[in-house]
Amino acid sequence: MTKKYIPGKKAGLILFLIVAALSGVVAGAFMALTHDLPEIRSLETYRPSATTRIYSSDGVILSELFMEKRDPVLLKEIPDYLKLALITTEDRNFYKHSGLDFKGIARAVIKDIKAGGFVEGASTITQQLAKTLFLTSEKTLVRKLKEAVLAFQIERRYTKDEILELYLNEVYFGSSAYGVESAARTFFGKSVIRLDLSECALIAAMPKAPSRYSPLVNKDLAVKRRNIILKQMLKTGVITDFDYKKAVDQQLDLSSRDKSRIQAPYFVEYVKRVLEETLGDAVLYKGGLVIYTTLSWEMQKAAENAVGNGLGALDKRMKRNGVKDPKPQSALIALDVESGGILAMVGGRDFNKTPFNRAVSAKRQPGSAFKPILYAYAIENGFSQNDIILDSPVVFKGAVKGIDWEPENFSRSYLGEITLRKALTLSKNIPAVRLIEMLGPSSVADFAHSMGINSRLTRDFSLSLGTSEVTLMDLTSAYAVFPDKGLWTKPFCVTQVLDHRGSVIWLARPHRKFVMSRAGAAIVTDMLQGVIKEGTGRKARVLGRPVAGKTGTTNSCKDALFIGFSPSIAAGVWVGMDRHVTMGNSETGARAALPIWIEFMQKTRVSGDFQYFDIPDNVVKQFVNDTTGLKVPENAPGAVAVLLKKNSH
Repeated sequence: MTKKYIPGKKAGLILFLIVAALSGVVAGAFMALTHDLPEIRSLETYRPSATTRIYSSDGVILSELFMEKRDPVLLKEIPDYLKLALITTEDRNFYKHSGLDFKGIARAVIKDIKAGGFVEGASTITQQLAKTLFLTSEKTLVRKLKEAVLAFQIERRYTKDEILELYLNEVYFGSSAYGVESAARTFFGKSVIRLDLSECALIAAMPKAPSRYSPLVNKDLAVKRRNIILKQMLKTGVITDFDYKKAVDQQLDLSSRDKSRIQAPYFVEYVKRVLEETLGDAVLYKGGLVIYTTLSWEMQKAAENAVGNGLGALDKRMKRNGVKDPKPQSALIALDVESGGILAMVGGRDFNKTPFNRAVSAKRQPGSAFKPILYAYAIENGFSQNDIILDSPVVFKGAVKGIDWEPENFSRSYLGEITLRKALTLSKNIPAVRLIEMLGPSSVADFAHSMGINSRLTRDFSLSLGTSEVTLMDLTSAYAVFPDKGLWTKPFCVTQVLDHRGSVIWLARPHRKFVMSRAGAAIVTDMLQGVIKEGTGRKARVLGRPVAGKTGTTNSCKDALFIGFSPSIAAGVWVGMDRHVTMGNSETGARAALPIWIEFMQKTRVSGDFQYFDIPDNVVKQFVNDTTGLKVPENAPGAVAVLLKKNSH
């Protein structure tokens, strides 16, 4: 008798095999995922990594990033406000979950799907601790899964308070501050135990984006972020309405930290900000790196001395005019013409008191220092420097925001018909406005952007007079195009980075592009030499070598600039008041900024600085009358030597 076939048994067998196979796959995947995870008990013996050192190009140590300076504190020494602020901001369910916040993950997944990538991480405090100590910051699914496994293991081994204490002592808060004690001393000059609600909220605001929210980098953004944290604390009921209003209204009182061990502090902070974005905080501050920069220590000392002397003289002049405590500010930046490397950087008169970097972050009106860009565009579009333009009063109908505009020369005097060269040399406003009317302000703005001006430029006639705000670094890099034969190079600060074994992990690759012709660059350089020989920059003739440049002064002498260059170095100087008020009616670019530039250039000598500026084959030197622009013999009255394109009139 044959056995009867039972279909259910076969189905059960198939189901068993499928379940077994899937279990094997899951187990294999889990083993593959976790086989290289670190031992959680290593938390108990964790030690900070080696010191990162930043060097100048001539071998001087500018700064050492010591991770050993982290000062661990007990959880009971940390104010409740700080713990509550961090939990409210980073992980509201911290004391309820087991390492992962599944509701938060669900919300993040939905947002990530909608965005088509990682936009929200939903990491708990435990996950952040796991990532900080054991993992990289790469945004991949594998890393997130490893982070989740480590978070579960940490939660099994440690109590919530132990995890929170580890987190508060290890997390990065910006400006080289690791841990809450280091952050408290860095930003407020006191121990964490003495922080009030407003200060606790500001510190709690920073782990999300340390290099962005540090009050030493961007004070206004830090305060805005602090207020968001306070609002969240109010909504969740951890502070009262009275506490909230008092903390929001509290002024930010930052510490004047001892920076005596840091050389070129404005530059060092700039380097750190760049590398935080490039390498990430963990690698930069824990990797024991060796960082070689473009800065010349000799030039940096010259820059700091020149700024100090110039501001000292300006202080005295302003006090003689009745200003009791003037405190004008200044910035200086110097670039290597050929490479684009930053040779010197001063962002203000005293980093300890004002860490805001006016050389790279402040946007101010350049005044007439913008005019060389306008004239460069004119030369590129067929004008010659001996072309005639009218210098006389004029009204431009609806020229600026639809309103009639009647610009004036700074001197209130007018010369009638003059050459473009003379108009630039004497910094006349009316010819510049007439010129931009012919060229079109939008085209001039686009040309300026191609030369490295990154800020927004108004596309009306007032652009010709430098009414649009720019940074000193952008403007100086634009001027460097002229001695570099029409080539623009993006300024950079680091040449290479070595890891703790001496291997190169990052190498500079400067971004370069031609933005104007070699002939045009040579002609504009010649015009700007005229400013030194015959115009507002005459004081610079004391240097006794080929230099060129342009002064700039804004309305009521609120800003004074001089941007200039030798064949090898381009340097820009700005002087003004942070409050955008006048320094005095006579504090022009020639009086307030040019002396600083001259002193700096007197003490900076590099190879090639005594060479002459480039004169390409399709450019010829010709004597012309400085008023009519007509070609004349060398010994004729009013004759001046100028560069013209061959076959030009």
